[in-house]
Amino acid sequence: MTSKKTLKDWVIATRPWSFPASSMPVLATLGYLFWIDCDVNWWKGLWAVINIIVFHAAGNTWSDYHDYMKGVDREDTTGGVSITSGQFEATQIKRLSLGLLAAALLSGIAMLFCTGLPLLYVGLAGFVLTIGYPWLKYRALGDVDIFLTYSLIPILGTSFVATGEFNFQALWLCVPIGLITVAILHINNLRDIDHDKRANISTFAMLLGGKRSMFLYCFEILFPFVWVVAGAVCGVFPWWALLVLVALKPAMDNVKKALGYKESGMEAVVGLDELTAKLQLMFSLMLFAGTLIAAFIQ
Repeated sequence: MTSKKTLKDWVIATRPWSFPASSMPVLATLGYLFWIDCDVNWWKGLWAVINIIVFHAAGNTWSDYHDYMKGVDREDTTGGVSITSGQFEATQIKRLSLGLLAAALLSGIAMLFCTGLPLLYVGLAGFVLTIGYPWLKYRALGDVDIFLTYSLIPILGTSFVATGEFNFQALWLCVPIGLITVAILHINNLRDIDHDKRANISTFAMLLGGKRSMFLYCFEILFPFVWVVAGAVCGVFPWWALLVLVALKPAMDNVKKALGYKESGMEAVVGLDELTAKLQLMFSLMLFAGTLIAAFIQ
C-alpha cells in the first residue's frame, strides 16, 4: 500500500459523521447550565467540545482496528471500511488511534490543571470506557458503554469544566441525549447481526433478536421527545426546549425506515446510523437553542 494519504483521507477514517454523538452532549449541557443561572465559562466549554471530539475520533479508530483484527469487519461488511477497502493498513489505523488518544490525553491533562483534581476521575472513566469499548461490545455491553461515555460522563465533566463544580441537575439531559446516541450504535448492530454472529461475538441486538431490536431503536429515538415535553411540564426544562419537536419529522422518517426491517431485513436499515447521528445533531441543537432563548428572555 504505497498510495499517499491526504488529510481528508485521514479525517474520513475517523468517521466524522458520528461526532454529534460526543459534541452535542457538551453543547446541550452548556446551554442548560446557562439557563439555570450558572456562571458558565464558554471558552472552557468550547475546549471541552474539541477535546471530546478528538477522544471520539480516537475511540472510532480504536474500534475499527479491533473489529478488523477480530474478524468483525471484512470485505463484505459496511463497518470499518477504511481498512477493509484496502485504503489503510490496520497498523496505520492503530497508530492514528493512539496518536489521537495521546492528543486528547495531553489536552485533558492541561484542562485538569485549569480546573481541578475531580476532573481526573471523569477523564479516567472516559479513557477506560473508550479503550475497553471493543471488549465490552463483543460481550453485549457496548450500549451501556456508549451511554456512559457519551452521555453521563460528558455531561458531568462539562458541568465541572464550565462551572468549577459538578451540577447534578444537568443529568436530566442524560436520558434524551443518551438514548439517541445509543440508538446510533444499536441500529448499527441490528444491521450487522449476521456478520457479528459469524465473528463469534455477542451484541445486545443479537440477544434481543432482529424484531425486538427494531422496536427498541424506535423507542430510543422517540422517547427523548416525550422526556423533554414531560420535563417542560414539570419545570426541569424551559418551554422553549420544545423546539426539539422540530426534529420529530426526521425521527419519524427514521422509524419508518427501521420498520422496513420486518420486510427487507438488514438492507432496510443501511445508513440509519448516519441518519440517527444527524437526528442527534438536530435534536441537541434545538435543545441548546431553546435553553439559550429561555435564559435570555427569563
